[in-house]
Amino acid sequence: MSNDDLELARFAENLHQEVIIDAEGSQTEEDGGSFREEAFTRLMIEYLTEAGELEDGHVCYHSARGIKVNGYNLQEEEGRLDLFISIYTQNPSPATVRKDAVESAFKQLINFLSKVYKGYHQSIEEASLSFDMAQLIHSQRSQFSHVRLFLFTDGLTTLQTKKNQVKDGVNYSFNIWDLRRTYRCVTSGQKREAIEINFQTQHDSVVPCLAMPESQADYSAYVAIIPGEILCKIYAEYGSRLLERNVRSFLQAKGNVNKGIRQTILKEPYRFLAYNNGISATAEAVKLVDLPNGGQGIAEIRDFQIVNGGQTTASLYQAVRKDKADISGIYVQTKLTVVDRDRIDEIVPLISRYANNQNKVNEADFSANDPFHIRVEELSRTIWAPAVEGTQRQTRWFYERARGQYADAKNRESTPAKQKAFMLTHPNAQKFTKTDLAKFEHTWGQLPHIVSLGAQKNFSKFTVGLAEKSRPETDETYFTHLIAKAILFKSAEKIVQSEKFGGYRANIVTYTLAYLSYKTQQDVDLNKIWKQQSLTPSLQQAIQMISREVHQVITNPPDGRNVTEWCKKESCWKAIQGIPTEIFEDSCLTT
Repeated sequence: MSNDDLELARFAENLHQEVIIDAEGSQTEEDGGSFREEAFTRLMIEYLTEAGELEDGHVCYHSARGIKVNGYNLQEEEGRLDLFISIYTQNPSPATVRKDAVESAFKQLINFLSKVYKGYHQSIEEASLSFDMAQLIHSQRSQFSHVRLFLFTDGLTTLQTKKNQVKDGVNYSFNIWDLRRTYRCVTSGQKREAIEINFQTQHDSVVPCLAMPESQADYSAYVAIIPGEILCKIYAEYGSRLLERNVRSFLQAKGNVNKGIRQTILKEPYRFLAYNNGISATAEAVKLVDLPNGGQGIAEIRDFQIVNGGQTTASLYQAVRKDKADISGIYVQTKLTVVDRDRIDEIVPLISRYANNQNKVNEADFSANDPFHIRVEELSRTIWAPAVEGTQRQTRWFYERARGQYADAKNRESTPAKQKAFMLTHPNAQKFTKTDLAKFEHTWGQLPHIVSLGAQKNFSKFTVGLAEKSRPETDETYFTHLIAKAILFKSAEKIVQSEKFGGYRANIVTYTLAYLSYKTQQDVDLNKIWKQQSLTPSLQQAIQMISREVHQVITNPPDGRNVTEWCKKESCWKAIQGIPTEIFEDSCLTT
């Protein structure tokens, strides 16, 4: 077995173990398999969101005759729907997933979508996530310009690609993420799959350009003018993947489509090139061809990323999608910087930082590398958690500042015995990520409607908060209180799960703890939770009782609106704040 095969097998085993651990606590004897498939789907969404392949995602399993779906994500502004389906083999050794299984899975997704378009939600139990998903998709069906279908599997597929389709003006793309592709994405230094554009074959064009004079610089640069129609089509296919990942969270949270750009597109398109600053982009490589009338043109680009001009690009797309604008006469000036792969991680973030002047990019926008996150990571590697009652073993809470740090740290241990010792010291259940941290902090900060936006959007808001507000003093006290909030959150998840509400666990948990924070004026003894590494019985009882009231409020939205969308509104939080304190015993709101 080659080294690559050994590494793939190790990744498969780690993935298998992570799924098992994640599924614990929510698994029943009758339904253990489906809960593991949900855990696998959730993990894949996390992988691909971290890598920039997805904006976000919601796990939502539904299956019936001829149909199946494991999750979805809706980008309303971009008119894009993502649907996920999983083939989870539960095999710790990579298994083969045949072409017919892949085709069958995509057919199940398409059948589901077809039925939803026709009102399938009316036949689903209303108090369920599946109803919420189907109702939301049905209500937005006329807005979709692009539907992306994703297949996730822990096996190895014999079919690697499937051609896009266009039906009724909607572009359908098929994305196969098997174990090998996921492994390459997670372990690659780039963390994402490069966007490759062939202007000749995809757009029947070559982009004329002017190259910089030869120099000793460690990059090359080109000035080009790209037709607006081509830029719009590229954005329609790749969306925010075009925006350099390190600054995208900031731009998504801060930037709205520029009204001035829109007005120019609609009223003075012939002046667009004169009025607009254009875009700055980077690439790993370009292929140039000679033009018939002299000069050179760009035929292909590998790893195309827009580091400045996201608003320009999105505005063109929205003007076509929403306003039916004619952009055939619009051209966009482009500065393209080409950087070798071995320097790309060093130089591209700097280009991103210095190129952005329409939206000021602060240090905090470079999320994982921000000093705040680095300091939390340092504290997590040095602070020992108190031994729980009845044991003498102390553990640590492992902050995974960047995806894969936990597995890397474990694999660096030279023997199985040392790896086992590492996991005893750093239990998987005590691992938490950047998006987890933002979730804990925003929940306790009484922003459950922001948490309900989804992991990435919530983290984007948290990132902006770090940039705009005074930062917390990241010391030992901050870290121990952060872990106390993590214990609150993880304990609440188990309590809510045991209530068997049937759905919306994530929303119920964040709203329950936000209400607890609000009613106690954050006067919960976080030091005590840290020392005990658990909650008192009275606090557990309070969470249980609050969760029941929260469930009633969020599942009965006004005007019959969608529950998931209702939970994203500040008005939902105001409704939760109105739950009377008198329904709880006084002792239940104390620790």
